[in-house]
Amino acid sequence: MQSKAQIDEILRKASDAKDIPGVVAIAASGDDVLYQSAFGKRDLSKPDAMTADSVFWIASMTKAVTSAGAMQLVEQGKLSLDAPIGSLLPDLAKPQVLEGFDAKGEPKLRPAKGAITLRHLMTHTAGFCYDMWNGEFGRYMEKTGTPGIITCQNAALKTPIMTDPGTRWEYGTNIDFVGKAVEAVSGKRLDAYLRDNLFAPLGMSDTGFEITDDMRKRLVGVHARGEDGQLAAMPFELEQNPEFHMGGGGLYSTAADYIKFTQMILNKGRGNGNQVLKSETVAMMGQNQMGDLNMTKMTTAAPVYTNDVDLYPDQAKKWGLSFMINTAKTAEGRSAGSLAWAGLANTYYWIDPARDVTGVILMQLLPFADAKCLQAFAGFERGVYTGLDAGSGQKAA
Repeated sequence: MQSKAQIDEILRKASDAKDIPGVVAIAASGDDVLYQSAFGKRDLSKPDAMTADSVFWIASMTKAVTSAGAMQLVEQGKLSLDAPIGSLLPDLAKPQVLEGFDAKGEPKLRPAKGAITLRHLMTHTAGFCYDMWNGEFGRYMEKTGTPGIITCQNAALKTPIMTDPGTRWEYGTNIDFVGKAVEAVSGKRLDAYLRDNLFAPLGMSDTGFEITDDMRKRLVGVHARGEDGQLAAMPFELEQNPEFHMGGGGLYSTAADYIKFTQMILNKGRGNGNQVLKSETVAMMGQNQMGDLNMTKMTTAAPVYTNDVDLYPDQAKKWGLSFMINTAKTAEGRSAGSLAWAGLANTYYWIDPARDVTGVILMQLLPFADAKCLQAFAGFERGVYTGLDAGSGQKAA
């Protein structure tokens, strides 16, 4: 198929030119793999070629998985989308809003108006933020000695919110609390819950918070893009004995494993012969759950970790439970109403129910929303839709 060669060329060229260190890309319909390939190196400081089964830190691609686990518990009546979550998670019972700093530089806090709900958390409208995109919160962390979320210390979750719950969208630590809610009602640690209720039923044997010995042999190195644009390997690994499992960003996985999750969403909750979510739950997860609010531009406060993030600036974006939803067709061909998100080290996925197609592309470098990575992603996605349009779904692999 013509589009396979087209995608191969784009990804090979980007890897050969060291625009990206290496990449694994996979696209599928609900029941077929349409494209799969790997190019470049796992780590630019080592000779190993990238392989299709390479293991990546998928960071915030964890969010949809944690939310799917929580939605199983909503189905069972153990969690409620709209009850105050503070009754379950005492840290969220009396949220405080950060209203700047006084003359001495001390944080000014006030009680929040209204309670935080699970729906707020899943749509990033609870008021929590990340210091990477909010300098005020960074200042608060510095002043109070609050550890960063990536430490996986419980103290990292004891923070104020930046706005009253339900009043605006701001990307943040929300899904870490969703993970805590899963633990509170299931009686299991998040890793065990997700393994038993999602990974094992879906056949995702290469996905987890802990890097097993077998996964470590295939682990991809994280790279940093310097100010001169050059890439270099950097030491990075999430805490392997964490105080809490980061439901918002702690998973390691492979492209082949993650596509099983996105195919489950395409197939209305079914994967590997198992119905892990009800079809009506999946439909709800893919619909706007934030009302009149919109996703807004994320302006970096930490350029070493992330660039500004402004995806499809010409259209309104909504948030489901927990996916970004584009409201108009994109230049690459993605249908309106499709679902997508990403991970900090430049991993991306999308799910297009209207066209019965999903794609996952994994790279491993910082900062996030890297221009060269976004180009590779766009070329891959365009190629997938070109293939669909040309062959109405012929296999490209």
